[in-house]
Amino acid sequence: MANPLENLCGPGKPLKAEAPDANEIAGLLRTGIARLHDARNAALALESRFDLAYNAAHALSLAALRRMGYRSGNRYIVFQVLPHTLGLGPEVWRVLDKCHNTRNLGEYEGLLEVDERLITDLIAATQALSDAMRR
Repeated sequence: MANPLENLCGPGKPLKAEAPDANEIAGLLRTGIARLHDARNAALALESRFDLAYNAAHALSLAALRRMGYRSGNRYIVFQVLPHTLGLGPEVWRVLDKCHNTRNLGEYEGLLEVDERLITDLIAATQALSDAMRR
């Protein structure tokens, strides 16, 4: 069976093969875990907690992809390939998909609408990423 990540490599495709870099991966893990910790701080504004948790999820997802020997050409692909990089299912990547769309509305249209439930779900999904990276 062909490697699904390898199938996403090539001209015009979202991934490129690149040898893993232990220092880069360690840095992504460190920043992901720190941001996840800070996202749990209920004294912060919901928007700040969302930003911290989303960026933690991205850092951890990118670390997983880099560990497999690939680099992403766009932000979103790191979430799409989670079944192949960390074996995580739709209960995680669907939350991250929703949060990616929410983040884009906030970044590009100024419409960041988050609530406590979304933050809770995002933190749980990001914790699942962190736990999977430790396995």
